[in-house]
Amino acid sequence: MSAYIREFKEIRKDEVALAGGKGANLGEMTAAGINIPKGAVLLADAYDEYMAFNSIEPDNYADSKELRKAIMDGTIPSEIKDEITSYYQSMGKEDVRVAVRSSATAEDLDDASFAGQQETYLNVIGIDDLLEKVKMCYASLWGDRALSYRKNQGYDKVKVSLAVVIQEMVESQAAGVMFTSDPAGDRENIHINASYGLGEAVVSGIVSPDEYI
Repeated sequence: MSAYIREFKEIRKDEVALAGGKGANLGEMTAAGINIPKGAVLLADAYDEYMAFNSIEPDNYADSKELRKAIMDGTIPSEIKDEITSYYQSMGKEDVRVAVRSSATAEDLDDASFAGQQETYLNVIGIDDLLEKVKMCYASLWGDRALSYRKNQGYDKVKVSLAVVIQEMVESQAAGVMFTSDPAGDRENIHINASYGLGEAVVSGIVSPDEYI
């Protein structure tokens, strides 16, 4: 069993501290038999090990830009790199396209979602690109937007960590977001925002989506 990577089928929703909110929910969906693209989670332990290996202590940096640069300049420990490489090669075909998705340990909580505060990268091809995107996800935990949101929600003094979802891409004709509790306030409604193509177009706000109530 890998020390740092778990497939979705090995994760449950109460393991947010290990897999982050996104990773834990993907594990629960897999257990429920929902047909989602296959993938795995690079656990938050790998982030903690990465920071320790590179002697990066967030409180020691004058600003978040310097901290992000230190994270990007760091080296992924060989054991973690080998596990990422092994999993990527096991996905079934050479140079498979994957989504590399941040999954923070303070995410999808009852009182704060943190959705969209850390980065996601789509159509990542090849192990070198994958490893670089993992570091970019780590750095995004300390982006200005993420820091501001954590402060506004009262989580700025809470220790946060980051898992990374590695998930096979799909060729979606249409995609979107479903809220089982309507953001407009009517809890009896289901609210769907959708558009053609990948769901990232909806999440990032680059399209005006169709709405279904």
